[in-house]
Amino acid sequence: MQKLLLLGDEAVAQGAIDAGLSGIYGYPGTPSTEIMEYVQRSKEAAERNIKRKWSANEKTAMEAALGLAYAGKRSMVCMKHVGLNVAADPFMNAAITGVNGGLIVAVADDPSMHSSQNEQDSRFYGKFALIPVLEPCNQQEAYDMAYKGFELSEKYRIPVMLRLTTRLSHSRAGVKRFSVKEQNNLILPEDPKQFVLLPSVARVRYKHLLANQPNFGEESDSFGFNQYYDGEDKSLGIIACGIAYNYLMENYPGRNINHPVLKLSQYPIPKKMIDRMTNENKEILVLEDGAPCVEEMLKGFQEKGTPVRGRLSGDIPRDGELNPNIVGKALGIEQEIGLPVPEVVKNRPPGMCKGCGHIDVFNALIEALGEKLEGRVFSDIGCYTLGALPPFNAINSCVDMGASVTMAIGAADAGLFPSVAVIGDSTFTHSGITGLLDAVIKNSPITLIISDNLTTGMTGGQESAATGRLQSICEGLGVDPVHLRKIEPLKKYHDKNVKVLNEELDYHGVSVILAERECIQTAARKHRAESIAQRAKGA
Repeated sequence: MQKLLLLGDEAVAQGAIDAGLSGIYGYPGTPSTEIMEYVQRSKEAAERNIKRKWSANEKTAMEAALGLAYAGKRSMVCMKHVGLNVAADPFMNAAITGVNGGLIVAVADDPSMHSSQNEQDSRFYGKFALIPVLEPCNQQEAYDMAYKGFELSEKYRIPVMLRLTTRLSHSRAGVKRFSVKEQNNLILPEDPKQFVLLPSVARVRYKHLLANQPNFGEESDSFGFNQYYDGEDKSLGIIACGIAYNYLMENYPGRNINHPVLKLSQYPIPKKMIDRMTNENKEILVLEDGAPCVEEMLKGFQEKGTPVRGRLSGDIPRDGELNPNIVGKALGIEQEIGLPVPEVVKNRPPGMCKGCGHIDVFNALIEALGEKLEGRVFSDIGCYTLGALPPFNAINSCVDMGASVTMAIGAADAGLFPSVAVIGDSTFTHSGITGLLDAVIKNSPITLIISDNLTTGMTGGQESAATGRLQSICEGLGVDPVHLRKIEPLKKYHDKNVKVLNEELDYHGVSVILAERECIQTAARKHRAESIAQRAKGA
């Protein structure tokens, strides 16, 4: 097969396609978005009729992927690390039900929080669920693990997690492909009760999961992704997890490391290799991009009591992503310090695009609230979260998807009036709908502004489940049509929009304002595409 230049995310996607994927599900979230987008653009995926539309949120995506695997097919679900929190219910229970086909849960973590609320490490979820976890060190392994991960999943009829981190997801390298497999045929589970998690069934299924734990451990020792490289200097043994192995290699030109190294890319941790590492070396250094997952396990795993260094010991910083310099410093290798970063290229705070509709929403809201602005506006996750920064300084929260609505309800219960929530269209259909239902049932005195830019803007303009549906959704939830208002966020309508906002901010009940205007970026892309199509037609 030909060699392709792929992002880590794209390598996962191509590996899944070549392994006989029948469907992929997900919700956009950096740094995982490009997995789904690659499959959506793929001609091979189209020819093979691979299902590849975005889901409303990660929970629905996980459940749909489980449903496809229930029917004997190979499925993948992709999300970022905080998305796994949303999908946690079906994710945990899928380990109990098992799968009938193959299922890979691809999760991209974001150490250093480049575009996230926390530095959560998804390996803990894999350990919690008692399922195998694969963690590639480079793009080729990302491809290999997506391809061969289905073999592992189908061998034990268990979901398999594939864990990436930002640098691997968003960097490119050459990837060699394997032969393309046919998709599985539709076949229903032999056990009709397998997916019925009544307590009597769940107890049996859980015993089955526990019974497989030694097998998963044996696979970690023998499947081939974990590798033990011996070295003469036993004063230190090094365990390098996933991409940390690359960072280790960068500190040793020619790849000549005198210490024993365990390249750890598959979990549960391989007992035989770990025993060898702890028995033969005076101390252990654990390198991992994320939380001290392996370091914690080693402290309770080994019997010899070999000293373990890493993030917990302070040899590696407790927060932030790993890099070659940090690894070199932990190894006592002198690091070259480059020239100071010029002021012109230093990090600058992000800002909304010129012409963005969110700007006009905030300008109208700021004027409508006036002196009451401070501490009254709860926001959500999207481009509009930049309303927390100058020149707006308009919002006071951004916790998780949908929390703007429910936090506004709680603040209103405390006596805060007006209590305002600002949420985007895609975030609303992801996790805001149930909050609005709560507000309607309780008749909470809140004003909800849905800033609708007709797309999932923050992650690049993916299709939004809300487009063309917001009014009917709000009406269906029971919002009083008198207090379900529409505005168009443009400068020329500023005074009119302020008037509408003032009227609804004074209302002691649930009011919803739909501020609809297409994202300036997707509108520009659409215009360019139409122009190209017209020129091609004319030619």
